Amino acid sequence: MKILVAGASGALGRQLVPRLVTNGHEVVGITRTPSKRELVRELGATPVVADALDPEAVARAVAEAEPAAIVHQLTALAGSLDMRHFDRDFSLTNRLRTEGTDHLLAAGRAVGVRRFVAQSYAGWPFARSGGPVKTEDDPLDPTPAAGMRQTLEAIRHLEDTVTNAGWTEGIVLRYGGFYGPGTSLAPNGEHVAQIRKRRFPVVGDGGGVWSFVHIEDAAEATVAAVERGRGGIYNIVDNDPAPVAEWLPVVADALGAGPPRHVPRWLGRMLAGEAGAVMMTEVRGASNAKAKRELGWQPTRPSWREGFSQEAA
Repeated sequence: MKILVAGASGALGRQLVPRLVTNGHEVVGITRTPSKRELVRELGATPVVADALDPEAVARAVAEAEPAAIVHQLTALAGSLDMRHFDRDFSLTNRLRTEGTDHLLAAGRAVGVRRFVAQSYAGWPFARSGGPVKTEDDPLDPTPAAGMRQTLEAIRHLEDTVTNAGWTEGIVLRYGGFYGPGTSLAPNGEHVAQIRKRRFPVVGDGGGVWSFVHIEDAAEATVAAVERGRGGIYNIVDNDPAPVAEWLPVVADALGAGPPRHVPRWLGRMLAGEAGAVMMTEVRGASNAKAKRELGWQPTRPSWREGFSQEAA
């Protein structure tokens, strides 16, 4: 199958493209940065330089590639994230999730793309009520923290637009928090550095439930979705959702760092804003049962416990 991957040079794209090529697919990889053209070629794809926010450039790239499937992995998350200004720091990614999605869908419809797979997130958007672990059928947060509203609206736009595209098989993958090569939780990543320096505290009761997935397992799930996914939403997470108060000390120990500090919620809110406090105390995790059942996917790192230990070693 001929597949166009938008965001081929990103952390997930670097894992995904070689796997698609190994499975016999012909891959065209879009990158915005001309200097990454050779990287995309080395991954095994035909590189195309295009700005996903330029509808004419997207239309031209898709028309020339004539893919049977499009995989939308576009984000703009390089650099530090200031939780006090969550929506501001996600503003470009939000445009890629709205305008970029619309441009890719329009271009894909023009050439008759049969399958459209897009990246979403399972890390915090679920409603902060009910049980600690959510399925794809559970609602998203109706009242997000003020600083996260624009980002959640962008996620809603992407998910609704892709899954309601009646002319193609629209698939949304809600990934958990990435760890592994090229992520903020890689051995040289930003969050690992903060944990080592004890600058990543447990806020309040640390009851926010996080779901993780190793970047390589996320890529394998994406291949499965491209090859045999059915229209709809899949949570791509490991088997072990856990509250911050549980996973953070374990990760710190695996890194050989001191135990994380504990701060009250009011202080966490002052330091990291309401978004940061919500992430540490209220968010819900995700179930991967549907992805395992329908995609035939199993994470090779079933739990972040072993996964983080392997990465640290």
